[in-house]
Amino acid sequence: MALTSHDIGRIANLARLELSPAESERMLAQLNGFFGIVEKMQAVDTSGIAPLSHPVAAIEDVQLRLRDDIASEPNNREANQRNAPAVERGLFLVPKVIE
Repeated sequence: MALTSHDIGRIANLARLELSPAESERMLAQLNGFFGIVEKMQAVDTSGIAPLSHPVAAIEDVQLRLRDDIASEPNNREANQRNAPAVERGLFLVPKVIE
């Protein structure tokens, strides 16, 4: 997929950007370069390769690197809410901003 200068003008219009002709040509080259990289990546045969849950999983066991998800701090709700201007039933009260 290759973009044209017309495509760059349309994208700039949608993004509310005002590009000079030189900037437009530079963006055209950069975006076409990006799409070229994507096409090369799509050309690689990945059939038979299982997806990774984490990129590091290809070289080491990720499960050993991640800590257990446990609460490590005590519940300080009352102490944290002492400075709040308004609290009701353990919740911060804030002004209504959307009607």
